[in-house]
Amino acid sequence: MKAEILTIGDELLRGEIVDSNKAFLSERLLRLDVETRFHSSVRDEPADMMDALRRAVQRADVVLVSGGLGPTRDDLTVEALAKTFERKLVLHEPSLAAIRAFFERVGREMAEVNAKQAWLPEGAEVLLNPIGTAPGCMLLAGEIPIFCMPGVPHELQRMMDEQVLPRIEARHPGRTVVRARLLRTFGMGESNLEEALSGVAQGGDVTLGFRTAFPDNLLRPLTRAASVAEAEATLEKVCAAIRERLGVLVYAEGDEPLEAVVGRLLRERGRTLAVAESCTGGLLAERITSVAGSSEYFLGGVVAYADAAKQALLGVSEDLLGRHGAVSEPVARAMAEGARRHFGADLAVATTGISGPGGGSAEKPVGSVCIALASAAGTHSERFVFPLDRARHRSLTTQIGLDWVRRTLLGAPLVAPTLMRRTK
Repeated sequence: MKAEILTIGDELLRGEIVDSNKAFLSERLLRLDVETRFHSSVRDEPADMMDALRRAVQRADVVLVSGGLGPTRDDLTVEALAKTFERKLVLHEPSLAAIRAFFERVGREMAEVNAKQAWLPEGAEVLLNPIGTAPGCMLLAGEIPIFCMPGVPHELQRMMDEQVLPRIEARHPGRTVVRARLLRTFGMGESNLEEALSGVAQGGDVTLGFRTAFPDNLLRPLTRAASVAEAEATLEKVCAAIRERLGVLVYAEGDEPLEAVVGRLLRERGRTLAVAESCTGGLLAERITSVAGSSEYFLGGVVAYADAAKQALLGVSEDLLGRHGAVSEPVARAMAEGARRHFGADLAVATTGISGPGGGSAEKPVGSVCIALASAAGTHSERFVFPLDRARHRSLTTQIGLDWVRRTLLGAPLVAPTLMRRTK
């Protein structure tokens, strides 16, 4: 069964926003073993939209459309759909009532232009939108269902799960069940992961995909089976085999970021954390505090960019800075120990480096960074050179710091990542 996904909006073609809807819809279709064969995007231009719709129904078994259901003059999806398949627009009174009720709930007066959203192609089936004003619709072009959904991601996602997928499944019962999982790893490159997982998920109804999402590498085992229970059982075995091979390199499943994993471990073990940052400029603290409830375990941080700040706020000695320089393991260790002492934390991470693009030297080239973790058991530090742009250098540095905290809490060795690593 083939699908085409059509997203509509000038902002997509201009690159103003990232089109995440395509990825979401494709992933959801895969659960029903529906293969997305085509991705298309067009402007808010009726002629282009009509051309795209005609092509879609000629080459796909199901068409999903997102965007262009709003109340403004450039929201033209419904009009283009009706014109393409020679349907007149009719007012759907229940949808109009739902739109008015939505505005009443949020305490706003409905603008008359919103009534436009209740006009749908004759014969279309309405797709409810309980969290927005734009109802979706399903229109049959011959035997081909066309599902139109809002472009707002959270509205589209709910409509897809609650309204669209059940209708697709009902039209094609007894299809193979497809299930997949996402395992997040940090510290090893794709080629090394492939080598480490040799023989796992090869052949049969199980496949294993690899994808880089810097600084992580993601593994997606996928299986096809006759039932959900059979598919889940197979995935459980495959994921267990992957974890057995990779150990603590696998840090999470699904969309859970490393900072959330670290927060959960700190909370479970009743431990506290502080940070001392130079080159990362507060990015490490920002990641930690982006997790709801982080006040339970995160005590605070110091951004000590200047040497004077390292001395005054973290107790790094002038002699140490003079002998080794700010970007050095001794200074990183002193920063971590100073933060741990100042905040009374169980663990403290420090970062100091040269993220570039300038500021390097022959002895300490751009990309140099020193990271340290202090605990009651002592202080661990390492020096790296990561030849990356400024943003990725800072991102990778914070990821290592978080990973060291995770490994410490798990009782695992503080192994540095092999990806992008060059030490001196």
